[in-house]
Amino acid sequence: MKFLKNTLVLSLTTASFAIAAGVFAQQAPTSAPAQASARSAEHAKRMEQRQQRMQAGMEKHRHQLHDKLKLTPQQEPAWKAFTEATKPQHDQKLMQSRADHQAMAAMPAPARMEKMLERSKERLARMQQHLDALKSFYAVLTPEQQKIFDASHQGMHDRMKKRMHDGMKKRMQHPMHDGKPMRMHEGQTPAPTTK
Repeated sequence: MKFLKNTLVLSLTTASFAIAAGVFAQQAPTSAPAQASARSAEHAKRMEQRQQRMQAGMEKHRHQLHDKLKLTPQQEPAWKAFTEATKPQHDQKLMQSRADHQAMAAMPAPARMEKMLERSKERLARMQQHLDALKSFYAVLTPEQQKIFDASHQGMHDRMKKRMHDGMKKRMQHPMHDGKPMRMHEGQTPAPTTK
C-alpha cells in the first residue's frame, strides 16, 4: 500500500511539473520592441514628473522672490512681463526634442551637425530674450531691490551648479543607461564604486 501511495504522489508531482513546463513554454517571451516601448513610456513619465517638480520649484522661487522684493504697484507690470518672458516652455520643447533626436540619429554627420548648430542658435535666441526681459525688469528696481535680486539669482545659479555636479558624479559612479554601459570618451574610465 505504501508503495502504491508513493508511486501515486510521484506521478502527480511529475504531471504537475509537466503541466507547468507546458504553460511556461506557451507564454511568449516579451519582445525587445515591447520592452523598449515600456522603457520609453516609463522614461516619458519620469521626465513629465521631473518637469512638474521643476515647474513647482520655480513657481515657489518666484513667489518668494516677489515677496522679498516688496514690489510697488508701479513695478508689478514689469514683474509680470519678466516672468512671462522667462517662463520655460518644457512641454513643447520636450516633444520636439524627442522627435528631433530620433530624426537626427538617421542623419549623416554633416546634417546632424547643422541641426545641432540650429538648436544652439535657438537656445541663444531664447537666452537673449531672457536677458532683454531681465534688463527691462532690473531697470525698474531700486538699488536695494537690485541687491536682493542679485543675491537670489546667484543663489539659484549656485544650487543649479551643485545639482549638475552631483548628477554628473552620480552618473560617473553608475555608468549604465538602459542596462548598457554609457559611452565613454577615449581614455575615460568610470569612477570606482564603493559598496
